[in-house]
Amino acid sequence: MELVYQYTKRRCDFGRQPLFCEQGPEMCDSIAVTPAEHKLYILRNPVHQATQNTPCFSEHHINTIRAEYSTTGANHAEGGWPKDVNILDPEATQRYRRKIEKDDNYIHCVMALAPGMDHYVLQNNAIDMYRTYYAEMGGVAPRERNSVRTVNVYREAARRPVSSVSWQPEGGHRFAVTYVDVDFNRKPRSHVKSYIWDIENANHPELALTPPCCLLDLQFSPRDINILAGGLMNGQVGYWDRRVGGAAVGVCPPHVAHRDLVRNVLFINSKSGMEFFSSGPDGACKWWDMRNLSEYTDEMIMDVVKSSFDVQSMATASGVSCLEYEPTIPTRFMVGTENGFVICGNRKGKTPMEKLPAKIEAHNGPVLSLERNPGFLKNFLTVGDWTARVWSEDCRESAIIFSPPQRQRLTAGTWSPTRLSLMVLTQWNGVVSLWDLLRRQHEPAITMQVCDEPLLRVSIQEAGTLAAIGSQKGNIYMVELSQMLTQSDKNDKPLLTAMFERESKRERILEARLREIRLKMRQAEEGSPVPSTTDMDAAIGDKDLAEATQDFMQIVKKELASM
Repeated sequence: MELVYQYTKRRCDFGRQPLFCEQGPEMCDSIAVTPAEHKLYILRNPVHQATQNTPCFSEHHINTIRAEYSTTGANHAEGGWPKDVNILDPEATQRYRRKIEKDDNYIHCVMALAPGMDHYVLQNNAIDMYRTYYAEMGGVAPRERNSVRTVNVYREAARRPVSSVSWQPEGGHRFAVTYVDVDFNRKPRSHVKSYIWDIENANHPELALTPPCCLLDLQFSPRDINILAGGLMNGQVGYWDRRVGGAAVGVCPPHVAHRDLVRNVLFINSKSGMEFFSSGPDGACKWWDMRNLSEYTDEMIMDVVKSSFDVQSMATASGVSCLEYEPTIPTRFMVGTENGFVICGNRKGKTPMEKLPAKIEAHNGPVLSLERNPGFLKNFLTVGDWTARVWSEDCRESAIIFSPPQRQRLTAGTWSPTRLSLMVLTQWNGVVSLWDLLRRQHEPAITMQVCDEPLLRVSIQEAGTLAAIGSQKGNIYMVELSQMLTQSDKNDKPLLTAMFERESKRERILEARLREIRLKMRQAEEGSPVPSTTDMDAAIGDKDLAEATQDFMQIVKKELASM
């Protein structure tokens, strides 16, 4: 009988990476002690006995013939050339190469050698498959992977709805949150405390602020990270110092306060860093100085009714639902009203027309969020009813970009401070959606179900990585964005600039066309002759629009002649 066993191994298994792991002993079997076997043996004391059992060794030496080897190589950098070709002349060698490549024998030779070369390449890869080939070639760009995840939840014991979220400036690790839970008569159902949270500690807030009544909005000062300004439900404004404690350092007196609750507070660009302005449903914007809250420094009434431009009145003023202020434009600001308007304001204006130079019909309901794009100050985002819209100051009749109407009501929206094309929107069904205008405009780039309760507020950290989202039950969900949603590519800003300019130009053309149509219809109703469109076309400066206008006028004349 032949006691031979042959071990076989496939060629593709050669060169495999060995994988080792630590593993403890394993018990294969356990044999129990048999008491009956003990009786067959007799115990005896230890006995010393000498034994000799050593292995046998043998040693043998032999001198073999020495074989001497040498390793040599050849660096073949240039092929063989005919004698009539000068290898130092690049044009001559290039002509000879093109001549050879067009030869039929060369093509047949390459086709004949290719299968054999392919076989050896595959065989080499199978033997040494873990060797890095073509290391000098550049790597392929990584695939975009957008992801959003919840990293922490900051819960409030009284389960009050969140009214505002504000991050500490200069990359701070704290954020301030205000909660409001009142009945029909605006009486609080529980305590009125607001909190300052540390992102590293979700168990307990770092500081509890105790205002005189419900605090609706709270904002950190951009100059001093320990100073906060807030607006109260009784119309007063005040400020707090985190180093002092939770009590208010100063509150304005009631006779100079707002007539209704203070919904928004924002700091302005000043040398002292102590000035801010506030607004509310009473339709007035008031500017304050923390060093003297006994009276406001300036006031502006949001009254844009044309009949009352001579004397602005609080009776016809529009209630303010949100504020927007850009520090680089110190004298200008924007407000969103409860009746769906966006009003542009100029603090240094002398007349009512200069103070409120523009009004935009943005939404059918209240404007819930209003914010300028951090990289394109002429473009701003508004959120209201069931849509989010991007506007341009050059086009006031319609938005340049708008989202389709959503099935769930949108509650808040903001721009990403680091990725200029990213919008973060929150919905009533607890979903947060991220819209990247450079990727797609008809649907969000990524959505995530954060919770089951409605989401009310959203604020993004200056680094653009973390977003604090407040819900109706008082929870703050800390959401982390992936790197692809945080950083902007070098070509993102030029592409976004081109897109905004293209959409703005399109809207301006449509606005001019609509104005022209209205003018023609008005002239036709009054029975006066139709004015020439040459001057209007020259003002617009678009050849396509001029041709379309001429075609339209010919159609109108034919219809008038047939009537």
